[in-house]
Formats: sequence, structure tokens, C-alpha cells
Amino acid sequence: MFRLAHLTDPHVGPIARPRLRQLLGKRATGYVNWRRGRSRHHDMEILAALVADLRTQPHDHIACTGDLCNIGLPSEWSTARVFLEALGAPDDVSFVPGNHDAYVRGSLEGLLKACRAWTSGDDGTDGIFPYLRRRGPLALIGVSSAIPTKPFVASGRLGPSQIEAVETILKRLGAEPEPPFRVAMIHHPPQPGGASPGRELKDADAFTAMIARAGADLILHGHNHVGSIAFVEGPGGAAVPVVGAPSASAVSHGGTLHRRASYHVYTVRKADDRYVIEAKERGLTQAGAIADLRVLQLTRR
Repeated sequence: MFRLAHLTDPHVGPIARPRLRQLLGKRATGYVNWRRGRSRHHDMEILAALVADLRTQPHDHIACTGDLCNIGLPSEWSTARVFLEALGAPDDVSFVPGNHDAYVRGSLEGLLKACRAWTSGDDGTDGIFPYLRRRGPLALIGVSSAIPTKPFVASGRLGPSQIEAVETILKRLGAEPEPPFRVAMIHHPPQPGGASPGRELKDADAFTAMIARAGADLILHGHNHVGSIAFVEGPGGAAVPVVGAPSASAVSHGGTLHRRASYHVYTVRKADDRYVIEAKERGLTQAGAIADLRVLQLTRR
């Protein structure tokens, strides 16, 4: 039995007051948006309580799928590292970046330099995507969809070489005498239509076509700030669950359950020659406590 926790989009704050020269281009609009309201949607006390609760719950590993930063300032890189340290040691936490981590050119490189240990593969490389980590019966494949974009655009892209490399890894793992449970981690929803125009994964069609050829057992993502479950086709028409989690720091909006701060826990067991997976969501209740919220249904009906 192996337990994998997943949280995403913490948008760690507050943002230190930037220098004027740091507010050129996209950061200017992002900073204005943060000051006008975005900061009120991400509560650091809620995030701290959620992380504290996660650490008390049984788990063997944590996946974090991006957006540690807000506008990609250098001051945010050390804050992001402190957050990852609070989650756990680099061997116990796997991180992939999001669009806010690559807010402007140079932002992603700075963040990965500060947080590279949480992106290291079993081959000793770090900050290079995709990476592979074997943990118990799981094989965790870290994928980066984070790219700098124009103002008011939050799309992502993998690129042909990364998709090809992910396919090679997935096929190799699937051909092992006792294949592991293959988990892909990505920030943007990887299926076509998974996010609105301007926020989507640009090469979602190519990614899902690759999954249809290579297969996977679970795909985790963030980005939409809402809990969601979708399915894409694997080899032979098998249904591969694609699960998104809400922002880990989200303040409840009008009592909407699937947008409250939460994290997911997946329990993977081997049963004869197949894996059995159970999943639950744990997070902020309407009363403001942190508790189990729902069981996630990961089989297509």
C-alpha cells in the first residue's frame, strides 16, 4: 500500500513590494491584479493550516503541481523554497512548475535554481523535464507545461521533445515484468477543452494522443483552482483518470465545495496482477475546519 498526497496552486504570499524596474511588462498587470483582489482569494493562514493537516495524515509522498509564485519575482523564489521545505524533504516531495512560476522570461530558471532538489530525477539530474522518480510501487513522471506568456494569457506548452521523452518513459515502464503504477504530474489540464481559451495547454491533443499510445494510470494537475475529474483514452480504450485539485490556499467562494482549499490523497494497492486505487479529498469545510470532504470516483461510469 502506498499513499500519495497531491496539492497545487498555493500562490504563496505575500508579495514583497517590487522595485519599479521589476514591474515592466506583464508583472505590472499581475501586481495590480494581486493588490486589487487576487491576494484576498489566497489566504496564507488557510494554506498553513492545510499543510499542517497534511503532515498529520498518513502519506508516503507528496506531489505539488505548480504555481508556488504569483508574478515570478526573485523574492518569491526563496519563499517558494521555504514552502517546499515545510511540505517535506526533497526525496519526499515532487514538484512541477506552473504558469505563474514562469510569469516572465527568467522567472522559471530562477525558481528552479532555488527549488531544484524537489525536481531531481532518480538519474541525478534536476530542473530537467520530464523527470522520473520511483517511490514504492509508483513511478512519478514530472512534466513542465510552464512557459512565459503575454499579459492576460496563462496557457502552457510541453513541446514535441518533452512529449516524446514522456512517451519513452511511459512505454519503458509499461514493458517491465511488473509494471509500476505510472503517475504523470503536470500543471495545466492535459486534455483538450480542459481549460478555457488563453489558459489551455496548447499541445493537449498531442499529449493525449501520446497517452493513448503509451498509457498511464493517473494524471494529476492544477491550474483551474477547482476540483475536477476527467478521463482520457489509454491503449485499447482504457480510461486514464485526469484529476485536478483546487488551490491549496483558496478562500471559499460562496460556499462552493469544489473551489475551497483542499488536497487529495490517493491510496494505491496491488491486487493480484493489477493496481487498485482509492482517493479522497480533504480540506476546508463550510464551517472553516479541515476535514474529509468527499471520496473521488476514479472509474468511468
